[in-house]
Amino acid sequence: MPFMAYFEIVTTEQKSRLDQAVWVNPQRMSGTPCFHGTRVPVQSLIDFLEGGETIDRFLELYPSISREQVLSVLDFANSQLLECASSLTSA
Repeated sequence: MPFMAYFEIVTTEQKSRLDQAVWVNPQRMSGTPCFHGTRVPVQSLIDFLEGGETIDRFLELYPSISREQVLSVLDFANSQLLECASSLTSA
């Protein structure tokens, strides 16, 4: 499923929370999704967590990012994973 098609299965509340947490602009960081108001790529959080670090440590290193932003990104990723997995089992 193309990336933009995922937004068709996202609730209005999730879209709103994600818009407050993440911004994408082709003129900034080559369009890389970043935490809103920063130049910190969302991928940095994923890499950080994959490396065994905690959310608290991530927030210490990037004080311009709020816990709410991080939780919104993780909530969105979780809901998309669950939606994808459930569509595979119903196919």
